[in-house]
Amino acid sequence: MKRRKFIKNSAISFLGLPVALNGMNISPIRQSALLDALNPESDRVLVLIQMIGGNDGLNMLVPLDQYDNLYNARQNVILPQSSLENTGFNLAFHPSMMDMRSMFDDAKLKIVQNVGYPDQNRSHFRSTDIWTSASPADEDWPTGWLGRQLTDDHPTFPNDYPSEDFPDPLAIAIGSRVSMTCQGAVGNFSLAMTNPFGLGQLAAGGDDFIPDGWYGDQLEYVRLTVEQTNAYSERITEVANLGKNTTAYPNTNLANQLKIIALLLAGGSQTKVFVANIGGFDTHANQVDPTNTNVGEHTELLGTMSEAIAAFQRDLDGLGLSERVMGLTFSEFGRRIKSNDSDGTDHGSAAPLFLFGSCVKPGVLGNNPEIPEEVGTQDGVAMQFDFRDVYGSVLQDWFEVPAEKVQELIHEEYNYLPLIDPCLDFTDTAEVLEEELDMLLYPNPATDYLRVFFESEQERVQLVLFNAEGKVVQTIMDKNLPAGPHEVPIQVNHLTSGNYFVRLVCNGTRQKSKVFTKI
Repeated sequence: MKRRKFIKNSAISFLGLPVALNGMNISPIRQSALLDALNPESDRVLVLIQMIGGNDGLNMLVPLDQYDNLYNARQNVILPQSSLENTGFNLAFHPSMMDMRSMFDDAKLKIVQNVGYPDQNRSHFRSTDIWTSASPADEDWPTGWLGRQLTDDHPTFPNDYPSEDFPDPLAIAIGSRVSMTCQGAVGNFSLAMTNPFGLGQLAAGGDDFIPDGWYGDQLEYVRLTVEQTNAYSERITEVANLGKNTTAYPNTNLANQLKIIALLLAGGSQTKVFVANIGGFDTHANQVDPTNTNVGEHTELLGTMSEAIAAFQRDLDGLGLSERVMGLTFSEFGRRIKSNDSDGTDHGSAAPLFLFGSCVKPGVLGNNPEIPEEVGTQDGVAMQFDFRDVYGSVLQDWFEVPAEKVQELIHEEYNYLPLIDPCLDFTDTAEVLEEELDMLLYPNPATDYLRVFFESEQERVQLVLFNAEGKVVQTIMDKNLPAGPHEVPIQVNHLTSGNYFVRLVCNGTRQKSKVFTKI
């Protein structure tokens, strides 16, 4: 069957669109070339949690060493410092996140600070496309980062799937929509479902004669797709009935999604990727209660997420699955540093994200965001880590994809990040320098020239100038330097007044961003 021809000509594509089935949305799935690259004996699972709407990272994790400047920028939404849960890293959790704070203390939570991408886009739709595809900001990629190579690898599909070796979908999205992270060049490889029990069957269409030609090809392919969908439905119900949960979950949408994932894994599901989601993070207004900033919409969202993830982790521990499963949170952007007049925050730039599980490398990666004394209305948090490097490091250390393959899947300038401890049977973790990197900007504020002082090894050094919205203004340097101290002058007299960020990257592993003000 020529699947590309079917997609091009058919008005009802089963590959591009989910199919409704008793509360369960389904699209057919193929074996992944990406998963072929994994250790065949590996049974590791990745759970993605999408925080839809753009999460306010500065309210979720408050930089205590920047609290005074942050208070001046967002007095109407900032939490009282006395209510914050200090991690001991000059960083504090929102008080509604006590459960995830406990996971942090138990070395089952990794914080990655200031995650974003160059030339930040502040549109929900476009930035979500970028995060799910792992594309550059100025390019439209139709495939997802987990679905990049899920096309044309098994030409007999769907005839041979599911199979004895691959009885389960390669990816499952809990909800009504397939996940664009799993979009391949031909179709989406995630199966969307809301309830694993009591799934019905699609009408197979009988065994009537199939004519030759284009129409016959379309009809034959639809029939094969229906057969595959029905087989997966039976398998999911079987697995769900075999599974069990070992802990109580809160009665929230996210908790119920994670409960289903744990149930399926406990029942023997071999699915490698699960996607859950929680919406409501577009907090332009009523982010907090104006009479008490400790309560409000964002407080409820963070509490819901914290309780759900902690319950999921307890369940994995009880099921003996804690070393098989790792979670990763992401949102399309953070919020601006300065609050608005509606007790909320507007679309911003970088923000922290979490990895969780027994095999994460505990602690905090990255520096606290630097908050200027005077914050402009458009100013966002400066990027320290490219989200594509987070994705790539997960592929490399969790799914054992070689670094060269990661470069093909994610981006050529992929830089490895230390996110995962090899608590499973994989020791070929890339070496990375983690010593502190620092730089000095002088004078600051600057009028005509800014001088950047730093020290490097004999290595590749990149210096990039960003504006306060996360847009690249100029690449100052990208070359190999000898070991020792360095001074780099930057002409800034052509810049408009406001805050800017200088990002320093040494050897792709040590990164630092600092703010300066142009007057």
